[in-house]
Amino acid sequence: MRLIDADTHINEPPGLWVDRVPAKYRDQVPHVQRFEEGDAWVMEGVKDPINFGLNAAATLPKTQRKPWVRFEDIPSGGWDPAVRLEEMDVDQVDAAVLYPTPRLSHLMIATQDPELHLAMVQAYNDWLAEYAGHDPLRLGGIALIPNRGIDQAVAEIERVAAMPGIAGLLIGCYPHGDKDLAPEDDAVWGAAIEARLPLHVHVKLVDEHPKDIYAEGKMAMGRAEGDLRFLQAPTLMVQFLNSGVLDRLPELKLVFAEVDAGWVPYVKEQLDNRFRRRTAGATARLAKLPGEYIEDHFWFTYLTDHFAVRNRHDIGVDNLLWSSDFPHSGSDWPDSWVTIDADFAGVPRAERDAILSGNAQELYRFGIR
Repeated sequence: MRLIDADTHINEPPGLWVDRVPAKYRDQVPHVQRFEEGDAWVMEGVKDPINFGLNAAATLPKTQRKPWVRFEDIPSGGWDPAVRLEEMDVDQVDAAVLYPTPRLSHLMIATQDPELHLAMVQAYNDWLAEYAGHDPLRLGGIALIPNRGIDQAVAEIERVAAMPGIAGLLIGCYPHGDKDLAPEDDAVWGAAIEARLPLHVHVKLVDEHPKDIYAEGKMAMGRAEGDLRFLQAPTLMVQFLNSGVLDRLPELKLVFAEVDAGWVPYVKEQLDNRFRRRTAGATARLAKLPGEYIEDHFWFTYLTDHFAVRNRHDIGVDNLLWSSDFPHSGSDWPDSWVTIDADFAGVPRAERDAILSGNAQELYRFGIR
């Protein structure tokens, strides 16, 4: 394969949850509702509707892209895998890793009722496996891990590991139930290792339902996080480093998606510097330098990050994954190779091929599972 897109998205069909959860939950799960300005996802107890126009706009002319649309007017590749493969062919993309729509997935992730939460997660994972299973040689779904209890999470990993098209696992919130990494989560990470499925964080962890970050009269933190997608990533990385889990489970693999990577050399330098300034020997918290753990355990997907490509050796050539965010409006479709060729001018072919496909193939094993 020449080009593997390590961060793309699906567009969930309106009946995904209503048609798949037990009948007693159908009034409580996300569904599409019609508003004057367009269609949006709504859910019982969540104040703000979630529009989706810009999450399905990559194949549309820029003049036609807008946040509020009717569902029937968006391109069908988001929920029809046969059409998605045609869209990939146009952009000369060989394989794609599939994530949910961020704000919509937060409805599942932040649901506190364990039974309702699990029903929603399993409905999504079942649908995703069907979508990716249409052609697992080219499509790899990142299944969502439940986050309202360790036993639920382990059982769901074991369940999805046997499904066609599942290539990895998404952490929306730590499995035990909040955003502070805890020792009991080790059982879940161990199950992921056993299943040979790498772990993923897409932009950030959440534990509350999404809000309208563009509401008038305030400048929400969410808007800053949207402009600087990597803001949570260094903190999450340090949680894993300082917890000791990477010593307890040395085979753990973690992918941070849509956070770019130009910031990684600075963070590695600072963590290593602080580590060396602490007491050495038996009281040291880590068995090796933080930067070495990062190189051994973490991968980063980038959208447009010329700085990362230029500084790839300080990040780790083997730790970088190209991505497009398709079909979201930030994608370069159908001209991804134009940007790629500009980015990789002068880059040795072996390094280019690793970042564009080799690293992703090693993680996701398209066509091998």
